[in-house]
Amino acid sequence: MAHAAPTPGGMTGPGNTTGRGGFTSNLPDIFDARVHRVAKVGIPVVLGLVYGYWAAANRRGGGPITGWNLLFGFVTALAFIVLCLAVARFAPLLKRELHSLVKSGFAGAALGFLYSQTGESVLRSAALGLATTAAVFLVFFYRYYTREDGEGNRIR
Repeated sequence: MAHAAPTPGGMTGPGNTTGRGGFTSNLPDIFDARVHRVAKVGIPVVLGLVYGYWAAANRRGGGPITGWNLLFGFVTALAFIVLCLAVARFAPLLKRELHSLVKSGFAGAALGFLYSQTGESVLRSAALGLATTAAVFLVFFYRYYTREDGEGNRIR
């Protein structure tokens, strides 16, 4: 039985777009370019605010909310937003190994920092961050490795 060879990108018919690796998807892109531009900034902002609140809650440990606690939460949120936007902007420009390492390093450092705010030791926080980095690296590396051609060019 003959099968069609996978082709990178392009349209194969009305409503059928060829995704990465040449597999077709019947899902239309229901969002226009404006929604995607807003989401590129909106998602990191929302994640940053949640992260800042979570870090501040971990730091106060169930105690009263103070001005310093609010300031800590907002500064943490701002730092997370800036770093998340930088990673999202510059990591895709790197080769797949570094691309995976940058994104997984950000995830591991973020989780390690959250854990350190609970009062645990720095060594346990670093170990958790490194374990998270290793696990996320394996997932991202596999994802990018299976979506690039032989020369390392991303298939879009």
